[in-house]
Amino acid sequence: MRKTSHLLALAAGVGLLAFADAPQAAVTVLGGGMARQCSEAALGGESDAKFEDICTQALETEVMGMRDRAGTFVNRGVLKLRRKQFASAQGDFNAAIETKPDLGEAYVNRGAAAVGARRYAEGLADINKALQLGVEEPEKAYYNRALAFEGLDDMKSAYFDYQRAIELKPDWDQPRKELSRFTVERR
Repeated sequence: MRKTSHLLALAAGVGLLAFADAPQAAVTVLGGGMARQCSEAALGGESDAKFEDICTQALETEVMGMRDRAGTFVNRGVLKLRRKQFASAQGDFNAAIETKPDLGEAYVNRGAAAVGARRYAEGLADINKALQLGVEEPEKAYYNRALAFEGLDDMKSAYFDYQRAIELKPDWDQPRKELSRFTVERR
């Protein structure tokens, strides 16, 4: 297996994390109020800083259970991730993990932030932890793990993770676009 494009294409692939259609795993927060608005913004693909402010207000003023609090940290981090604020997003994912250590979405997003910052090995470890814990949308974890493998120059593993993402969500075009850069050679 060899990559058909070189480093320029790899850098473009990793940059995909910041776009609205990139794979971030938001968390549904139940109930009403600002935490719910924050959740809806993250799930809806928003990236505007005004939604981040709503998340912050929810965290500062609303009473919520541990899962919803952790989910609100994840959702605020997702909004930051979409704007390529990797360090700040990672802080939110760390807070989510401190609040609820078994929330897989916090790990997959912290991994995505590390990959976006080109800290591939760190990202890979977090994404593996997320898959171990379980996540609502595992195809996003496999996609982000493929990006991490590419950053580590492990093209074979990246190829198989893009394939896995397609198996889990056949109508998702982004992993197909990434796979189109690969050529498989029979030996």
